[in-house]
Amino acid sequence: MLRSLGQRPVSGSDNDPRVTELRTAVSRLRRELAAHPAEFPDRDIAEDELAALAAMTIEGAPEVPRLRRSLLLIAGAIGSVSALSRGLGEVREAVELFGEPGR
Repeated sequence: MLRSLGQRPVSGSDNDPRVTELRTAVSRLRRELAAHPAEFPDRDIAEDELAALAAMTIEGAPEVPRLRRSLLLIAGAIGSVSALSRGLGEVREAVELFGEPGR
């Protein structure tokens, strides 16, 4: 798809479909959050952590503990905003593709 636009694929996108799935889910939730009209106290936290997740997908395979930490912060920040629950669920599912953290 990117090649048809004359762009090179981002590092890791051809090698790991989990990274692609995470990138897509994060991008979608970032757009939904940006379009959401209501302000809430932890909106900045959600935006910052979504930006961090997006950056992790550019760098290749992200670290599972860091993914889970970001997911918890995002869920805590926007968990009560029902309009964003579907997008949040998609990000959670994408993070779960990376498996359980080491015990």
